[in-house]
Amino acid sequence: MKTRHVIRSVLVFIGLIFVAIVVLSVLFSLFTRESAISFGDKVAVVPIKGIITDSEEINRTLAEYGERRDVKVIVVRIDSPGGAVGPAQEIYREILRIREEKKKTVVASMGSVAASGGYYIAVAADRIVANPGTITGSIGVIVEFVNMERLFERIGIKGYVVKSGKFKDVGSPTREMTPEEKKLLQEVVDNIHRQFVEAVAEGRGLKVEDVQKIADGRIFSGLMAKKLGLVDSLGNLGDAIKIGAELAGIKGKPSVIYPEKEFTLWNLLFGRDAGSALLGELLWGTRVMYLMPDLTR
Repeated sequence: MKTRHVIRSVLVFIGLIFVAIVVLSVLFSLFTRESAISFGDKVAVVPIKGIITDSEEINRTLAEYGERRDVKVIVVRIDSPGGAVGPAQEIYREILRIREEKKKTVVASMGSVAASGGYYIAVAADRIVANPGTITGSIGVIVEFVNMERLFERIGIKGYVVKSGKFKDVGSPTREMTPEEKKLLQEVVDNIHRQFVEAVAEGRGLKVEDVQKIADGRIFSGLMAKKLGLVDSLGNLGDAIKIGAELAGIKGKPSVIYPEKEFTLWNLLFGRDAGSALLGELLWGTRVMYLMPDLTR
């Protein structure tokens, strides 16, 4: 009987703690809601972190702030080496749409790294602010494949392919790539690279030929990028917020808001970006990427 009583007491105690955590989380969410505690014109900060594999959540957040009358400035805080081409272009386009249709001021603030697809997104903004030591640039496109033909031969695995056209299995790991296939892929990569160069030239007010001279995948520090005209100012997130407020005509110290964090067990244990980082690692080499090379490899 005593054992049952102890177990019951422990379970009740654990239950009370769980209920308390849930109640506190709800209260915290209610009291930190943007509309509940702040008034007047606001600057919204939208973080873009890690390898970019999907644009849905970021674009949804951008669109929500774009619809709010009290949000006059959106600062995209970029700390990313880039990622898949499609999502980077979708975020880029959404920023342009918000600037053009919603008449919002958008400032890009670069963290430790804002390269390749991260930089592609930045050039859609009205202003770009980088730290002197920010790693940026890497204006280029990469697609990687693995040839495991010899490995398969050693372990006795042989692949068979039935295809509708000669290019349908380009990049197959079971055989060497043909010169014709390499030429095809190079044409695709060059076309996507040209899109990147033109976006930079348009966003930064530079000549296409001038951008092409430095668009070979090389990286720059924030200080170097400023001298090349790739960024406007040197400074941190606070400086970017201040610049945005000045551009939008906000008087005094601006009220700064951030997206509400989704309270889930996954995010609590592993962090909000864990899923996207894991997916990015799994997809490495399977997509055409605006992605800075991993310098630690």
